[in-house]
Amino acid sequence: MVRGARQPQQPRSRLPPRLTGTVEKPPRKRRSRTEFALKEIMSSGGAEDDIPQGERKTVTDFCYLLDKSKQLFNGLRDLPQYGQKQWQSYFGRTFDVYTKLWKFQQQHRQVLDNRYGLKRWQIGEIASKIGQLYYHYYLRTSETSYLNEAFSFYSAIRQRSYYSQVNKEDRPELVVKKLRYYARFIVVCLLLNKMDVVKDLVKELSDEIEDYTHRFNTEDQVEWNLVLQEVAAFIEADPVMVLNDDNTIVITSNRLAETGAPLLEQGMIVGQLSLADALIIGNCNNQVKFSELTVDMFRMLQALEREPMNLASQMNKPGMQESADKPTRRENPHKYLLYKPTFSQLYTFLAASFKELPANSVLLIYLSATGVFPTGRSDSEGPYDFGGVLTNSNRDIINGDAIHKRNQSHKEMHCLHPGDLYPFTRKPLFIIVDSSNSVAYKNFTNLFGQPLVCLLSPTAYPKALQDQSQRGSLFTLFLNNPLMAFLFVSGLSSMRRGLWEKCQEYLRKINRDIAQLLTHSRSIDQAFLQFFGDEFLRLLLTRFIFCSATMRMHKIFRETRNYPESYPQLPRDETVENPHLQKHILELASILDVRNVFFENTIDDY
Repeated sequence: MVRGARQPQQPRSRLPPRLTGTVEKPPRKRRSRTEFALKEIMSSGGAEDDIPQGERKTVTDFCYLLDKSKQLFNGLRDLPQYGQKQWQSYFGRTFDVYTKLWKFQQQHRQVLDNRYGLKRWQIGEIASKIGQLYYHYYLRTSETSYLNEAFSFYSAIRQRSYYSQVNKEDRPELVVKKLRYYARFIVVCLLLNKMDVVKDLVKELSDEIEDYTHRFNTEDQVEWNLVLQEVAAFIEADPVMVLNDDNTIVITSNRLAETGAPLLEQGMIVGQLSLADALIIGNCNNQVKFSELTVDMFRMLQALEREPMNLASQMNKPGMQESADKPTRRENPHKYLLYKPTFSQLYTFLAASFKELPANSVLLIYLSATGVFPTGRSDSEGPYDFGGVLTNSNRDIINGDAIHKRNQSHKEMHCLHPGDLYPFTRKPLFIIVDSSNSVAYKNFTNLFGQPLVCLLSPTAYPKALQDQSQRGSLFTLFLNNPLMAFLFVSGLSSMRRGLWEKCQEYLRKINRDIAQLLTHSRSIDQAFLQFFGDEFLRLLLTRFIFCSATMRMHKIFRETRNYPESYPQLPRDETVENPHLQKHILELASILDVRNVFFENTIDDY
């Protein structure tokens, strides 16, 4: 299970996990202040003396719990975003108070309705906060099961129409709460690939925004319309549709399934390292994004997660409680999602992750960012002389990748150079760079002898290929969904489900063969094999080789800059240009009837 958290004690009630002890009793001073506020709350219900003492205590306790929960929730934003230990006890206290608050309003609903005037939108607000807690706990732990719990609370709000009466009140701030709830619900549904629900939510949100702007004539109309545009573009980012026989779209998941990564052969000698931490960084200009999550970040995020499992169903499985060590196999690598970070922010998160990396573990850095190129020639060719990728700054970037310097003799101060990562090569490091200057990172030097691999995207794509850069990088798509990427470069935009599943099965065979090519190679750098014992890294490596082999065989990918590269270099004849692998790719092309876009005798063409 997830680090630092226990399974929910009562999964069927859909309550948050009890991570700590019970809530402390209200201090006397706090109670007196709450009772002072109650005089106004209950004055409309008749003489204060007529209210039974038990009911007065119920309202008092509810007010205290509500106030305490708000204090704790507001305090979450002050917690450090990096590091995995500073925040756990605080989250535990917050979960605990909301657990008690949620139960309390259920058990005393009639008294709270009569004496406190509890409204349905207030119940919805509590449920929404619990949904947010689960979502943020997922972000902190990367355990996808908590996404299911967030979905359960958000879905209950919608099903029970907790916010239905908000529009009748002349309070725009309440309507904004409702709109924000919709936006958060959409994010969770996107992460769970519940696209049908997303489309329904987008329509409902659109209607709510129209009603909101019509009634209140607010200044934030443009911002809310932009939210709609962003989510619509996000939904349409995939370049290929998989269709059922009735032409409805099939929703595919690209998280790691039980049969996803190729199995290791018995006796296969690979490293015992495991992927523990990942930094997923997005800083591309004009790429589709939603809620500070670009398409590339979203795809890499899913490539580093297992399929979600429901916490309640896990608890009900026989034997789950007696095997405390088994859930570690289910655990996802911990991730930091950094949207357009500054150099200092990126370095802070990187240092925190490096510091907490367990023994025999790997840190992965994924960079999806605009390229920064060196200007002029340098007398030396060190790790700061090839440029790198852009980190965020306060100034606007003009003309895409063209970064203009005020002083040509100085380095770009907002660039992450290969040399900036040298200190972190003291531990096993796996780097993926998707950028127009990715090749800057092939000039690495392994100073400390630890396993180090860099997978580098093409620096340019053929002009004949339709520009899809706004909808995400082709290289990252290959790492996330290699079949969809293969279909796209083959000129296909839709496919029937039956053929899709047949091709997926054949692709699994290709991955198994690529794994054998790697482990049987006599000249491959041992760094690749050191990482090959981890399922996630094994899948990324096999998909990288499939991507590289596909592009080298494709008729329109003819320039060197069109091909992915790696550090250390792979032995081409044993991997990306292996005749056995080329035969597999041609066979996959034949299944799809697109063999004409590939060279038949690829090696002879070099």
